[in-house]
Amino acid sequence: MKLLHIDSSVLNDNSVSRILTAQIVSQFRAAEDGVEVTYRDLGADAPAHLSGDILATRFVPAEHWTDEQKREAALIDTLLEEFLAADVVVIGAPMYNFAVPTQLKAWIDRIAQAGRTFKYTETGPVGLAGGKKVIVASSRGGVYSATEQSRAMDFQEDYLRVVMGFLGITDVSFVRAEGVSMGAEAKAKALAAANQDIAELVAVAA
Repeated sequence: MKLLHIDSSVLNDNSVSRILTAQIVSQFRAAEDGVEVTYRDLGADAPAHLSGDILATRFVPAEHWTDEQKREAALIDTLLEEFLAADVVVIGAPMYNFAVPTQLKAWIDRIAQAGRTFKYTETGPVGLAGGKKVIVASSRGGVYSATEQSRAMDFQEDYLRVVMGFLGITDVSFVRAEGVSMGAEAKAKALAAANQDIAELVAVAA
């Protein structure tokens, strides 16, 4: 099994999503021999946000690329190869201001490539990256799943589910720890519940 481990929190050791992704990966390694893990820390080393120069690599012949565009094209190829090669993708996705971190969005902007992970057809777009499992470790300072009003503020999990579906991935699971900024007791309960979910999820997936 090839597993791609993505962290995107900027909080380092204070990050709940990093705790959860590490636990998920550890349990996969314990449950199955020969798990090959590729790790990418977007919080420490994120792709640049999209710019006109970066997007120009899709329309300008390679012989006319600048040095920056050559580096960007090489990075896109690397990120795509990591993503497409993985059987399981574990994504740490904290909620920042109701959505995913910009670092994670920048990574998604690199792997969402027409002709590589999706294509356009006469009947609409078709995902090309199916056949893999995605597990998202979702962390939230508040509680956003309890009421219709709070769920309407969630542009984190719904976005990730939609974009992975657009790429052809229908096997998407979420391990959620929410309310982690509402006191030590609430955080401990959230982590305990998430760890139970991880154990059950890995037992089925591995």
